[in-house]
Amino acid sequence: MTYFLAQLNIAHMIAPLDNPVMRDFVINLNRVNALADRSPGFIWRLQDGTGNVSSIRTFGDDMVVNMSVWENVEALRNYAFQTAHVKIMRRRKEWFIKMEEEHAVLWWVQDGHIPSPDEASEKLQLLRSKGPCAEAFTFTNPFPRL
Repeated sequence: MTYFLAQLNIAHMIAPLDNPVMRDFVINLNRVNALADRSPGFIWRLQDGTGNVSSIRTFGDDMVVNMSVWENVEALRNYAFQTAHVKIMRRRKEWFIKMEEEHAVLWWVQDGHIPSPDEASEKLQLLRSKGPCAEAFTFTNPFPRL
């Protein structure tokens, strides 16, 4: 059986997406999402009708969510830290409040399984309560494929 890497990260916005302070973040969403879509190892990402996730509020009205599936940890790591995505990440303090608790989680899913926001929420809660484990882990403490 083949397994792929699912990831969730959430961020606490300093203002609603239609606020001028969030303008550059919103302007860059489509470009950064298109970059992910073209990246080696990319399989799937959560989207709403606009092609991003601006209307998905599983974690609250002041939270933005990103969820995707990748071939492996290395593919996601390369996209996140070795592409133009890094330039946007460096600016996150302009748009998001620093979260003290875990806000990103990784886990393995079977080929063909599309994770839901509720599943991702459960994985994040598991990571927060137990710490890194085979069912919910981080880039810093990855676990091998199931």
